[in-house]
Parts: sequence; C-alpha cells; structure tokens
Amino acid sequence: MIDLDYPKLLDLFREHLIPKKRTESASFLIWYLKNYYRLDDGEAVDSVCDQRGDKGVDGVFVNDGNKTITVFQAKINQKSNSTIGDASLREFAGTLTQFKDAQTLSLVQKSAKNVKLGELIQRLDLVSKIDSYELKAEFISNVDIDQNGKDFIEATSPHVSFVGKKKLTKTYISDKRESVIHKAVKFDVSGFTVTEYTVDAATKATIAPVKATELVKMEGIEDQSLFEYNVRGPLGKTLVNKDIAASINDAGLHKLFPLFHNGITIICESLKTAPETLTASGYFVVNGCQSLTALFNNSRKLTEDLRILTKFIQMDPASENAAMVTRFSNNQNGVSDRDFMANNAIQIRLQNEFKATYNNQYGLEIKRGEVAPRGIVISNEDAGLFLMAFDLKEPWATHRKYQVFESKYAEIFGRPEVTADRIVMCQVIKEAIDAVEPKIENALLARYRLTRYLLLYIIREILESSETGKQALDDPKVFVRSSVDRKHFKACIEAILKDIIIDLNQEVKEFGDDFDYRGRLRDAEWVRKMAKTLVTDHLKQVSRKRVPSFKQEWEDRPVRKGGKN
Repeated sequence: MIDLDYPKLLDLFREHLIPKKRTESASFLIWYLKNYYRLDDGEAVDSVCDQRGDKGVDGVFVNDGNKTITVFQAKINQKSNSTIGDASLREFAGTLTQFKDAQTLSLVQKSAKNVKLGELIQRLDLVSKIDSYELKAEFISNVDIDQNGKDFIEATSPHVSFVGKKKLTKTYISDKRESVIHKAVKFDVSGFTVTEYTVDAATKATIAPVKATELVKMEGIEDQSLFEYNVRGPLGKTLVNKDIAASINDAGLHKLFPLFHNGITIICESLKTAPETLTASGYFVVNGCQSLTALFNNSRKLTEDLRILTKFIQMDPASENAAMVTRFSNNQNGVSDRDFMANNAIQIRLQNEFKATYNNQYGLEIKRGEVAPRGIVISNEDAGLFLMAFDLKEPWATHRKYQVFESKYAEIFGRPEVTADRIVMCQVIKEAIDAVEPKIENALLARYRLTRYLLLYIIREILESSETGKQALDDPKVFVRSSVDRKHFKACIEAILKDIIIDLNQEVKEFGDDFDYRGRLRDAEWVRKMAKTLVTDHLKQVSRKRVPSFKQEWEDRPVRKGGKN
C-alpha cells in the first residue's frame, strides 16, 4: 500500500526532487510515468516539462505505436481531505486548446522556445504528428475528484481523464521485492587475519576465510531468498558447477580451496566484528550463488578445512551502491545483459503483476535459475521477443536476442502497453501457433523459430483490421484474464491461423525446394511483403464470407463468457 498523503507522498519520489530546479508536481509526474506508464527512468524524466512559463503543460508522452499524444498536468494537494473541482479542470481544458492543430502548436513552440515545453514540442516532433494522432489528456493528483469536476469532464471534456488517489492506490504495482528477513548468523574466524576496509560510518568491507560448514547454515539457500539481489539463481549442472562439486568431493583440495576459488560476496545491513567472530544480519549473497548452492548440495562432504574467502559489505542491500557492487562483482564471462536486468524496476514490477493477476496460472521468470512459479512460466527473454514481433512489428529481428536487453530494451519493455495481460495474450497466440504448426507443409519452415514470430506479426496485423481486434490490443485483459475467455481467444486465433497457413503453404510451394527460409525470414522487406499478402488474402476471404472474421469467431462460439480464474 502506498501513502499519497502529503508530505509522506514525497518519499515515493525523493530521488527526483531537486530543490529550486524541479517542482514537487514534476517529480510526482515522473513517478507516475515510471510506475503507471511503465517508462524507464530516462524517458519519464524527458517527458516532463514543469516549469514557469510552460503554459500549463506539465508533461507530454507520444505513443507512436497507437498514434496518441497524451498531455499531462499534475497537482499535489497538501490537504488529504480536499478534492479537485471543476476550476482546475477548466484551466487544464483551456491549456489543451494549444494542441488544437499543427498551426496552433507551431505558434506555441515559437512562443515557448526558451522553456522546456518548446524543447519538448521540437524533440517529440509534435507539430508534424498532432493532426494525425489522437490527442488525450490526463490530470493527475494525490486527492480525488468531486462531483463538480466529474460533471465538467462528462459535459465538456470527455477526452480528459482524471487519475486521483483511489485509482493510483488501486492500480499501483510495486517495483520492489518482498524481502525475506534472515536470522543473524555468526562465523568463527579464530586463528585467521581479518582484513577490513572502511568507507564511512555506515559502509565497510571485511574479508575473511569463512568455514564452508558455517556458510551453508545461512537461511535462504534452499528457497533461494538468500540470492534475491543476485543477478542469477543457481543454474544447475553447468560445467563450472560440476568442477566446484568435484573440488568439494576431493577432501585433499579443501585446504587449497581459497587459492583457486574467487570467493563469495555478501551484502548485509549490519556487520559486527569481534576478535574471533563476525556476525552478519540482514544479509544477501550478491556473488557466489553457484558456489554456495554447490556447497549446500554437497554438505556431507564438507570438512573444517574447507574455507571460502568471503567479502562482507555493510550497506543497505536495496541501495544504488549495492546495485553497483552486484553489477561489477558479476561483470565476468557467463553473465549476460539479461542477467543484469534481473533487478531492473520494470522487470520486478512486471513479475509482481504476474503474481497478483495470474498466480499459479502464468508466471514471469526474470532471473535465470530462480525458483519457477507454478503454472506456465514465460521468461522475460521470450516475452521481449514476443513484443518485438507483435508490438514493434519486427519479427525478422527476433534472431538477435541480445537486443531485447540491450539497444531495444526501453523500446520493448518501457511502454504503458507492456502489462502481464499483454504478455499472456502473446503467449496464448504462441500456444495457438504451436497447435497449428503441423499444418505447415514445409517441415523446415514449420520448425524454424522465426516462423512463429512471422505468424505472431500476421495475427497482430489481422487484429488491427477489426474493431474487436483493436479492443483486444487496447485491453487484452478482457480477452485473456479469465481461463474461459483465454481458451476461447486461443480457439479464435487457431481458426484464423488455419486459414492463413493454407495460403502460406501455397506461397512457399511457389518458391521451390531450394527455398531459403532462413534468409527470407531475416529479410524485413520480404517479411512485410509476405505478411501483407497473407493478411490481404485473409481479409478478402472474410469480406466474401468464406471464413469468419475475428469478431465473428469471438462472438459466435458457445464457450464465450462465464469463466472464472
């Protein structure tokens, strides 16, 4: 639960407050865009322009995917029992007249050239987009709207949305993990030299050779809660882990273990040192998950001679400095960009949304090796590839997996449309594709990974061709949130795919036996042309009433409605 009462509200976005440079309302809007529009930190900041002279506009967000321009105004009220009436909304409605058309906006840009609004209009290329994009508006506040405000919006400004305390509280999804508090643990370091490095009164590092028999007694190894802030979970029987296990099983190597092992890094809230002991509390392992898991799994083979060089760092495990330590200490071969994104706020928020919405049905895996949730598990890498094909409409690029967590990360995940519902909808379409795959006559094409993304892209194009399909794109929860609707939606997509595949088979036959399916599916121009051909042929069949439309499939089947999760 979040506290939106002033001044407690400010704790939600302290990192964005800059006295005399950025107002509290601007910081509030940045927080809103990050948590509700799901923008990354940089884009959220870039979308805000709350300064004197910004002509009543606090922020602008352009969604090129659905061709909308949203104008924001944010207002913080210091009295929690107050409300927003029609006066503030009338002023906001007047502000929106500046976005009436390209000519008006061009004049605004010239008159606002010395303030952030002018820069934002230019950077977002609003003048060229305003006439062809849908204009939306949102008034954001930490208090609710009164009846006068509701009446004003209903009567004169239906394109204005009010987002107040009730909606903010109800729809908030945390980007923080619910940490498990482990009992304090004491380590015996008698007879060994302990090295200590002090940064300041609250931050220090201590390095000591610690008994493996004591390390494996730390809480949270079995359920992996000890590795919450690590970029990966245990990866199973990898070559490295097999080598560690072999060393553990050879008692003759135990005394030599610190010579060839890189050690373990533990971040703890408190570290108390005594002449012969170290006591850690509020601790998490941020480097050494594989090793500690191997030690735990081979506990019976451990001896008192086997010690691990362990670095204890006293700092807040949730702090930026702790994140830096985690990243740098894991910056080695075998750690991918996906691993480093495991602690990204966007990923944690998405995973929390899956738990809240699809618990025990679908789960999002954001960290390799983490404990898998019950139900169907979707990795965030697969989710990113789905979205690359479905939303970005670039199925030909899905063979470049690395882009999901590198150059295209913000473009793929940092958007308001990217919700658990949307990812589940893509997963259900993928399940439908898997079901009809045997109908693709060219076996090589059928089993080639990029083919599923081509079909995912084609389904997106078909959904865009009808009002019902657009509803699915705009509000996927209506189509996939309940198990009955999900089953029905899959059946509808399967029906469409069966028709598409008939034409796909015919097109592929014309290319002959030497069809270079791998090269073609990587060719953007060829993919676009093929998709256009297949979509056009399908829509012709629909218009001639030879096959049902998506709307007819959705509305006519008897399994429609009535299901519960």
